[in-house]
Amino acid sequence: MNAASISQALKKYGSTRIGGEVDSASPHRLIQMMMEGVLERIARARGSMERSAVQEKGQYISSAVSILEGLRTSLDLDNGGDIARNLSALYDYMSRRLVTASVHNDTGILDEVSQLMLEIKSGWDAIAQPGAGSVG
Repeated sequence: MNAASISQALKKYGSTRIGGEVDSASPHRLIQMMMEGVLERIARARGSMERSAVQEKGQYISSAVSILEGLRTSLDLDNGGDIARNLSALYDYMSRRLVTASVHNDTGILDEVSQLMLEIKSGWDAIAQPGAGSVG
């Protein structure tokens, strides 16, 4: 993952609410923010489904898919080995599942994708950031 690919991924994220934080965030934090964005949009899509707000649901699903595509394109497939290839396939799978959830108004699929993202994010969160020393 390089700075240019992360920058492109963030353009897909496109949230003005986090603009200031993006400017000062590390690449590690930027990926965390994108993962948080996927989870937030899935939660909002769920609420939209429950309220039968079809257009709103579609916007949140579309936004989540766009962020997943940004995460996928930020992967360094040349140097990332099996991990990068597996994540790319998983992000693609999650995107397809979100579209299916939208078409069928299936909150169970939203839960599935949220759980997958939470697992990926917990692993990412556990990675020590460069420059972060241990306390003690």
